[in-house]
Amino acid sequence: MQIRVVSARPWEVPADLLVVPVAGEPVFADELGEIDRRSGGELRALHALGEVRTAYAAVLGAPGELPVRRILMVWAGKAETLDRETARRVAASAMRRLAGRSVGSVAIWLAPLAKGLGDDEATAAEQAARGVVEGGFEPKAIYRPDTDEAPPALDELILVAAPGSAVAPLVAAAERGQIIGEGANLARRLANRSANDVTPVVLAEEAAAIAETHGLSIDVIDEHRAAEMGMGMFLAVGKGSDNPPRMIVMRSGEEGAQDSLGRRLALIGKGVCFDSGGISIKPAARMEEMKMDKTGACTVIAAIATVSRLAPGLPMLTVAPAVENMPGPHSSRPGDVVKALNGKWVDIINTDAEGRLILGDAMTYAEQLGATHLVDVATLTGAVARALGTMVSGAFASHDPWWDHVAAAAARAGERFWRLPLVPDYAPEMESVYGDLVNSGEAEGSLVRSGMFLDRFHTVPWAHLDIAGTAYYTKRYPFAPRGASGAAHATLVELALAGKS
Repeated sequence: MQIRVVSARPWEVPADLLVVPVAGEPVFADELGEIDRRSGGELRALHALGEVRTAYAAVLGAPGELPVRRILMVWAGKAETLDRETARRVAASAMRRLAGRSVGSVAIWLAPLAKGLGDDEATAAEQAARGVVEGGFEPKAIYRPDTDEAPPALDELILVAAPGSAVAPLVAAAERGQIIGEGANLARRLANRSANDVTPVVLAEEAAAIAETHGLSIDVIDEHRAAEMGMGMFLAVGKGSDNPPRMIVMRSGEEGAQDSLGRRLALIGKGVCFDSGGISIKPAARMEEMKMDKTGACTVIAAIATVSRLAPGLPMLTVAPAVENMPGPHSSRPGDVVKALNGKWVDIINTDAEGRLILGDAMTYAEQLGATHLVDVATLTGAVARALGTMVSGAFASHDPWWDHVAAAAARAGERFWRLPLVPDYAPEMESVYGDLVNSGEAEGSLVRSGMFLDRFHTVPWAHLDIAGTAYYTKRYPFAPRGASGAAHATLVELALAGKS
């Protein structure tokens, strides 16, 4: 898709489709009034019919005298709540509305989005381009490329800036958004693929192909080498499956190098390619969704690829422990005690609390590789979804300054996280009779305990992002299909890029 920015009035730009965002109650005056007049009163008529009342509603109208084939009005919700996330969803909703249609060029009028973003046209351009790319993703096309549910593949995206605007900075911002959107879609495609398609070995092969494409170093640790290294928690999870585990390590930049902030950032992602729960087996209902338990690994693999496109050679690491958690003759059992890579003995009370086990060893290994700052991302707990729902991710952090950096990156990305507390008073309840700690306990406070478990496996600044509620949508939205959402990808990219010199 080619991106072009034009400095013009929205009624002056030829295209197959013109997208007109509307924030708040539409006032048909000034530019919006002129667009309506040139459409023969189409926008006003659609509004009078009550067609534009729900956030992200996208309504097709006739063009009238406009130099476009169709016009699409998208309501962005209340004007006072328009933010980066909203701007992105407006553009994504426009693309979703075009599913099954033949459209080659789309023009988006930036002014209403920029106004809600403090007259920041560059941010509006970036989020609009990113939204178009992410809105064009259709998971059904992974296995059915002939589906008529996919939005059209655009030849050209035209962003209509205000007359007199400098075009070059807006093009750069839009291309940045396009690259971040393509990275999110890479993560979504990997996450959506089925468990019989993507095993831990296959995920490692996909990571190797991505590393080759983007000039990244990669090391894949198999089960034999992991045993020699002492990754007892990691190996305990994958023992029950015929598909062996793989610890995937990717690196950008020279070995041992640090970024401009003096960091060697490591992104760590949970890669449970299928999670049956193991011996502590899950209920059958919705178990098919457990192919999504690899989303954290898919996210960090995509994130380092995205960063390599935007800042080639920027020093950083990703560590993605990939396993299948299955019942079998060699599965770990409740009551098994294993030794972690950092030397701690862990009493496995619940084999379905497996993500924290593989993440703990991955965090330790990242530090052994020289990481100075850690962020892990995982579909870790159902409790976070019950607490925060499907639109806000949970987070823990070891200390405030590092969390401030992560939160700032999330704000730039237009993603929502809610920091939860680490409560030392709960620590005695996590002690094991036989080892140093248990991997699970009482239901009360289980979300906090998940963070406190991971807190035992780092010595450098660390943050944990629990995307169990946000990693995938279980229903369609105007701005996204059912399936993987790409959550946290942009935040990780922004966090890494903060260290660009």
